[in-house]
Amino acid sequence: MTTIVSGSRSQALAAALADELGASLAPATYDRFPDGELFFSLESDPAPEFEGERVVVVASTDSSDAHVELLLLQDAAREAGAAEVVTVIPYMGYGRQDRAFEAGQPVSARAVARAISTGTDSVFVVNPHETDVCAFFEPTATAIDAAGVLAEPLPTDLDDPVFLSPDSGAIELAETVRDTYGRGEVDYFEKTRHSGTDVDISPSDVAVGGRDVIVTDDIIATGGTMSEAVGVLTERGAARIFVTCVHPLLARNAYTRLTKAGVDAIYGTDTLERPVSAVSVASAVAAALE
Repeated sequence: MTTIVSGSRSQALAAALADELGASLAPATYDRFPDGELFFSLESDPAPEFEGERVVVVASTDSSDAHVELLLLQDAAREAGAAEVVTVIPYMGYGRQDRAFEAGQPVSARAVARAISTGTDSVFVVNPHETDVCAFFEPTATAIDAAGVLAEPLPTDLDDPVFLSPDSGAIELAETVRDTYGRGEVDYFEKTRHSGTDVDISPSDVAVGGRDVIVTDDIIATGGTMSEAVGVLTERGAARIFVTCVHPLLARNAYTRLTKAGVDAIYGTDTLERPVSAVSVASAVAAALE
C-alpha cells in the first residue's frame, strides 16, 4: 500500500499524484511554534500507522523553511512505521550551485542533498536545473523529465511554430516539448557579450517573423533573460509568443516583466503552485514511481 504525504507547498500535486497512483492521501497540519520553529503533524484518529507501507513524501523546497519541513515530513513517516520512505522533490531549491565557484564557498546542492538523504530510502527530482546534483544524494537520486507536459496547454492552432530554448545546452527541453506537441521547428538563443552590461540575444538560425514562438525553459526565476528574449522576438515580428517552463518560480515582478515584454501567455507546471500552473507533472512522477 502507498500513502502520499504532502508538504505545504505541494498539496495540489500530491493530490493529483495520489489519484494517478490510486494511493491514499494523508491529511496534515502545518503550523509554527511561538518561537518561529515549524510544526507538522499527520492528522488521523487513531494516530496514523504506516506499518509495512510505502510512504511517498512530496515536497517542493523553494525556501529554507521548506527544506526543514521536508525533513520533518520524512521523520513523521518513519515515526509512524513506514517500511519505505520515498521522497519526491518537484522543485529542488539550492539546486543550481553544483560546485564551489570561489574558494570558501559551499556546494549548496550537495549540502541539502546530504541532509535529505538521511531520512529517505530513495529520492526523485523533477527536472533538476543541473542533473549532476542527483549524484549528491545517497543513493543517487532519479531525475524525472516532465517537460513533455508543457505541450498540453498550448493552443492547437499554432501557426508554423518555433520552439526556442534559452541556450544550446537546453535545446533538448525545446525538442521534448516540440515532439510532444507533434510539429514545429526547434532553435535556441545565442548570447553575444560586448561588455559587462551590453549583451545581444537572438535566435541562432530560424526566422521567426509571422510565426508563433514557444520559448521553453526549466525554470523562470526573475524573468530578466526571458523578457529580453521576448523583446527580441517581438522586434523580429513573431506572431504570438508563449513562454513555458517546468518550474514557474516567478520571483519578484517576473510576471509583470514578461507581460510587458509582449508574452501572450505563460504556462508552468505544478512543481511550484502558481497562478500560471496550467498542467500537472503528476503523470510523469507516477510513471517513475510505478
